[in-house]
Amino acid sequence: MSDGTDRPRVVIVGGGFGGLYAAKGLADAPVAVTLIDRRNFHLFQPLLYQVATGAIGAGDMATPLRAILKDQANTTVLLGEARTIDADLRTVELTDGGSVPYDTLIVATGAHHDYFGHDDWAPLAPGLKTVEDASEIRRRILLAYEAAEREADEEARAAWMTFLVVGGGPTGVELAGALGEISRETLPPEFRRISPERARIALLEGLDRILPSYHPSLSRKAAQELQRRGVEVLTGTMVTAIDQDGATAKRGDEELRIAARTILWAAGVRASSFGRTIGEVTGTPLDRAGRVSVEPDLTIPGHPQIFVIGDLAALKGPDGKQLPGVAPVAIQQGRHVAKVIRARLEGRSGRRRFRYRNKGSVATIGRGAGVADLGWIRLDGALAWLAWLFVHLWYLIGFENRVVVLTQWAWDFFTAGRGTRLITGDPLRPTLKRPR
Repeated sequence: MSDGTDRPRVVIVGGGFGGLYAAKGLADAPVAVTLIDRRNFHLFQPLLYQVATGAIGAGDMATPLRAILKDQANTTVLLGEARTIDADLRTVELTDGGSVPYDTLIVATGAHHDYFGHDDWAPLAPGLKTVEDASEIRRRILLAYEAAEREADEEARAAWMTFLVVGGGPTGVELAGALGEISRETLPPEFRRISPERARIALLEGLDRILPSYHPSLSRKAAQELQRRGVEVLTGTMVTAIDQDGATAKRGDEELRIAARTILWAAGVRASSFGRTIGEVTGTPLDRAGRVSVEPDLTIPGHPQIFVIGDLAALKGPDGKQLPGVAPVAIQQGRHVAKVIRARLEGRSGRRRFRYRNKGSVATIGRGAGVADLGWIRLDGALAWLAWLFVHLWYLIGFENRVVVLTQWAWDFFTAGRGTRLITGDPLRPTLKRPR
């Protein structure tokens, strides 16, 4: 199939890091690229927690896909949602009834929250994957302080001023650190009846340390930095129940009950449901997290024309461990697939093994503090924070976004301010037990 000019059709489902970098890697290639996404923008997910905590606006880390790819004459962007594929006819079927033919298909639909069988917890403990998630978390955080300011009942006020973050990976650590800064640096001058710095912020992690993918020494440093910011780090603590009044957790033989009106979920992710569709249509097995098992070149068994990349792909590295669901993996896989397609067009062998080059991991705990595991060197404190800042600015799409975000970060660094603290959504006002 072609687009009328005898160019092979490459269809990409998903405009995240993997899909976008695959499209960019095919710029000027003799193919017709179609990128399909249910959103019209590319979202820089690593900075979502900053939107959720009022540091930057959503528009500063999201860029329209059409704007990013406007100079690629061989690329078409479609707003739509893939429903299934027909592997025999080689078409992608959309939810609105549309159909897009392909010669090569790249599936990069990402992942969503995983509540480990407790999906009823989702409305009570929102995760952080979309702009809407970030806006909802920001609403809950700010609304909690507003409620505490007007709540006369002591127990109810304490619950409003208790914040639980479930999951001690990078997202949970960054969220908890930002909450600590909000309560101790940003909000105290603005409230009259409460002392925001007395808020209880607890980070719950089921394993024996936070940031388990980092070196143990960096995990310890991160825990110490969080504690300096007033965050209570509870490791070896498994959440067993969540309701509208708080959470129940088990720590060893001890059962904990924590009254909290704001619970944030950062404990796990699961591959998007489109992975299950791909598995059913092609007969490809999935792993426990719903990821599609792929060949070393990122194709699926028996279907060399279908690539699966990013958070949706189940592939182990040389160390035998599953490649992590992080942006650098998706970016490198997107670039790799583009190179494979180019090689096939030139008649060269297209079955190149994907090799992930781990350039390290960085996480920030707050202003001027972070941890960085770069393999050959480990950093913490201000140097790690600067490394984090450089890496995120480097990968942020769009020069204008980089300038705006850097300017906002510089302002926040010197003023401890968070200028996008807007309460939106519903409800706009809390229900109080005993208003004053």
